[in-house]
Formats: sequence, C-alpha cells, structure tokens
Amino acid sequence: MLLQRAWLVLLGLATLFALRSIYRLFFHPLRKIPGPKLAAITHVYEFYYNCVRDGRYIFQIEKMHQKYGPIVRITPNEVHIIDPFFYDEIYAASSRRRDKSVRVAQASGVLGSMVATVPHDHHRIRRGILSEFFSRRSILTMTPIIDKYLQKLGDRLGQFHNGKTVIRLDNALNAFTSDIITEYCYGNSWGFLDDENFRSDTRSALLEVANTIHLGSFFPWLIVLIRKIPIHLLRRLQPGKATIFEAMEAIFNQAASSMNKGKQYGIKTETSEKRIQQNMFDKLISPDVPAEERTLERLQDEGLLVLGAGTETVAHTLTTSVFYLSLNTDVLYRLREELKQKLPTPTSTVSLLELERLPYLTAVVYESLRLAYGPLIRMPRIAPTESLRYGEYVIPPGTPMSSITYFIHRDPTLFPNPDKFDPKRWLQGAQSEDLKRYIVNFTKGSRACLGITLAYAEIYKAIAGLARRFDFDLHGTTIEDIKPLGERVFVITRRGQTQVYVTVTDLDKA
Repeated sequence: MLLQRAWLVLLGLATLFALRSIYRLFFHPLRKIPGPKLAAITHVYEFYYNCVRDGRYIFQIEKMHQKYGPIVRITPNEVHIIDPFFYDEIYAASSRRRDKSVRVAQASGVLGSMVATVPHDHHRIRRGILSEFFSRRSILTMTPIIDKYLQKLGDRLGQFHNGKTVIRLDNALNAFTSDIITEYCYGNSWGFLDDENFRSDTRSALLEVANTIHLGSFFPWLIVLIRKIPIHLLRRLQPGKATIFEAMEAIFNQAASSMNKGKQYGIKTETSEKRIQQNMFDKLISPDVPAEERTLERLQDEGLLVLGAGTETVAHTLTTSVFYLSLNTDVLYRLREELKQKLPTPTSTVSLLELERLPYLTAVVYESLRLAYGPLIRMPRIAPTESLRYGEYVIPPGTPMSSITYFIHRDPTLFPNPDKFDPKRWLQGAQSEDLKRYIVNFTKGSRACLGITLAYAEIYKAIAGLARRFDFDLHGTTIEDIKPLGERVFVITRRGQTQVYVTVTDLDKA
C-alpha cells in the first residue's frame, strides 16, 4: 500500500511537470521568445550553472545569444537582451514604472533595504530618504574625508617602498573605501587602514553574503530562516562565519544607538533636527520618515547594503585601474604628466571639480570602469503595466527583463578590441561623450545605484593620487588572474574573488 501511494505521488508530480512544461512551451506569454527549451521549461538549467558551476550562467547566456540572437528567454519567466541600445528601456527613468523581481529581492538577504524593495512607488519613498545624503552637493562637501584616507593609504603604501614586501592591493583598496564609507555613512571609521594587514574581515563577511545569493534565489526560505535565528546562536552554530555576524552586530548596535537618539530628540524642532542629521542612520530615523520605515530591521539592512555596495565595487574598479596602469606604463606616464599640472607634488591635493576637467584622467577613469564591469549578476527589472517591443517580439507587462553590464561594456560595435585597456577611445570628442552613456557599472534609471556620485569622487581622487605618487610592479599576477570566470554578484576569477599582488617599486619625487 505504501509503495502504491509513493508511485501515485510520483505519477502526480510527473503529470504536473509535464502539464506545466506544455504550458510554458506552447501557451506561456513568452513562448515566442527564442531560447533553449530546457530554460523555458524549468529553473534547473539556471540552477546548474549558477549553483553547481559557481556562477557561470552569465557565460551560458552569452552562448545563447550567439545561437538565438539579441533577445533570449533565459528562465521560464525572464528574458535577457544583449543590445546596448535597448538598455534604457529596461532600466528606465522614474517617469516609467519599474518594479524589482520578487525572486531577486528575496535572495538578497537584506529584505528591508532599497535593493530588496519590489514596488516602484515604495522604492521611490525609500530612495528619497537618502537622496540628499548622497547628492552631488553633499558629496562635494565630504571630499576632505576622501583626501584624508587617500593620504593615509599613501602613507601605508609608502612604508613598503623598496621593502620587497608583497601587498595584496585589492585588500588595501578595500580598506580605503571601507574607511570612507563607515566614516561618512556611520559617523565614524572602523579603522581598516590602521590595521597592519588592511583588515579584511568585514569584506570577507560581505562576500560570504554575496556567495549565498544564487542559492537564495532558489530557496528563499533559507534566508528567512537565517533571519529568525539570533546572531549569538548563529555564531555558535557556524563559527567559520563569525565575521559576518560581528559585522551585523556592529551595524545593529549603531542602528540601535541612532534609534535611541531619535527617540530622545524626536520632537521636530530646529535644534533636534540639527542634532539628528549627522549620518545615514540619522537620516533614516528622521521624524519626516514614515513610522513604518523607522524599524531596526530597516536600519540594519540598509546599513549592510551601503557597506557592501559602497566598498567592493569601488575597490574593484581601483584595483582594475592600478593593474592596467602597471601593465601599461606608457599610459601611466602620460597620465602622470597631466596630473602634475594640478598636483605639483606627489602629496598635493586638488578639488574634485578640477580633477574632473582633466581629459586623460577622465579617459583612464572611464576605461577602468569599463573593464571593472561592476556587479556581474543579473539585475532584472519589471514593467508592471507597460508592454515593450523588441523587434518582432512583445515583452508583456510583469516580465522580468535584464541586460548584464559585462556584455554592454564588451560590445565590439561600441568598444572595438574590447579586451584592450585603451583610454584613447575616450578622447574622440563628441563620439566619446556619447559612449559614456554605455558605462553602466551602477545601472541606470530610477533604481540606479544611489551612491554613484560618491563612487565617482573616490575613483577620480584615488586614481589621481596613486598614479601621481607610486609605481607598482605586479607580483605573480597576470591578465588571467583578473579575467572573469563567473560571478557571485561580483567578479569571480580563477583565484576566487579578484586578487592583485604588487610591490611598491618607486615613489615619484618630482
């Protein structure tokens, strides 16, 4: 009897799968979009390449496009479009509604943050709370913080001059961005650059979160379950992940402190307003913010998101830039000659506005961004009420659509010889100005990265400061060591996360 029931259950499941497969192939709204039949029928195809093959679905998608064309059905419900000229339709401006994919939002692990906010209107409310904090005007006033930590980074690197000490550059640059983001957003630096080994525990913790996102997209209940377990208990159950829990606890304590301060100064007066508008958390608990948005979970999740997004992407861009400048010394020396116009000594400082006016520096910045790519993970958007058309194909409302940055930045029609680090492609006048719209490390539209202005400020300042002051020799690091082989949100190389080792071989004295 038990065996018979088991067979009936299996037969029922098989029948259900067959009926669902028939629907998805022949009756689904996306049935006319080309792509592999297996990808249209089931998520197993994506699961294999992202969870079993360690984030390699991106390259399987590339093969799909080579076979099926610029628009492909990559899962039962999602389409990917490789055409850079359609990018602004997917990642549209705020005048057009774009929701987040529920599946992607649940997998993020920061369910109370902007990145996991699904509805367009709710996202606009949450984004508006912090928009002034990350505005260009605000960032221009905080550039002395960048200068301070750039000087500290330079002093640390200078200690290794001619010492034959091999430095893991990506950790040093992540310490630089981490000190900036914690001081500006949290109110005080966590002292990453002060650490002898450029303290990377928080970075490792954040990358561990990124490593679970693909699995979380298939099993979101795992994320929910982890959220319900107390941090102190999780630390005992998984001591190997202690760093991530310590980072969460630090943010929790910062959030709790801000909430208590908000209660103490909750009466909206001129004095209290000045007192509670000092860092990101104070913005989040402002009396102007709806009460339902001023929860501890919200503060904790937004804090983790900003720490992750504000450190790894910028540090990776800077690491990529130093790698290519070290590999192409002719580019480095030309850049240095231009920088000497504004930075007469290696430790001179100059305003961000003046750096932005330097054409060759700007060219190096954009070429560094192009080959750093930013997050490689798909970031689908949904037009909830709008039908879109791509060629002969209609994309119905409610369909997740994506376009991966990696493909846009390597499109040979826009960027000939895309593997080459070539700043000259950004010195072609109006043509180069038009190319800038295809640099999409931070995506575009209403859900583009809120911290893009801060990121650009750090990148301009750091590339200028490092190129003016240092020569680096790559140590045991080749182009193969930064080549993407997959993604766990960020680039995965043959070494895992991007790792660049260097020695400091010269300090420019002129």
